[in-house]
Amino acid sequence: MVKNKLFITMLLSFSLVLSACGKDEATKKHEDSQNHADHGEMNHSSSGEVPKGLKEKANPTYEVGSKAVIRADHMKGMNDAEATIVGAYDTTVYTVSYTPTTGGKKVRDHKWVIHEEIKDAGDKPLTSGTEVTLEADHMKGMKGAKATIDSAEQTTVYMVDYTPTTGGERVKNHKWVTENELSEVK
Repeated sequence: MVKNKLFITMLLSFSLVLSACGKDEATKKHEDSQNHADHGEMNHSSSGEVPKGLKEKANPTYEVGSKAVIRADHMKGMNDAEATIVGAYDTTVYTVSYTPTTGGKKVRDHKWVIHEEIKDAGDKPLTSGTEVTLEADHMKGMKGAKATIDSAEQTTVYMVDYTPTTGGERVKNHKWVTENELSEVK
């Protein structure tokens, strides 16, 4: 009888632990899908106008007019899409977290905002944890929002045209894809 009670207690404890793990995973998946869903508000196409002070990259890996495959999932249908390179620029890119000026949930680790899209950014790259004001307008409520720099990387960024793998209209002048998010067309 004591062995049965011990066995039942252990079984219940194990079930509770597994249940808690499942809830954490479900919560994480929900949060990830919320962040991904927030990117549905992105302005998929842009005018192609680049921020003042942004410098073109001399001899980029992917030249303007060339094709590349996108290896990023900032938005639905982006990953594995074939892109045409519209522009290549040398800058610092940031992931940022911010609360939209239009209200709503905080957007975490938004990819990408470039140095030239941050108000009064100065000449030197910003570091993780720096509080800034965004001038980028990639998503509804982004321009003018207070943000925190999550990460920074000096790299080449590309403006690209692509057709989503999920179908729909061709995206023109998408800002931004980093060099390590592109690969050669095979």
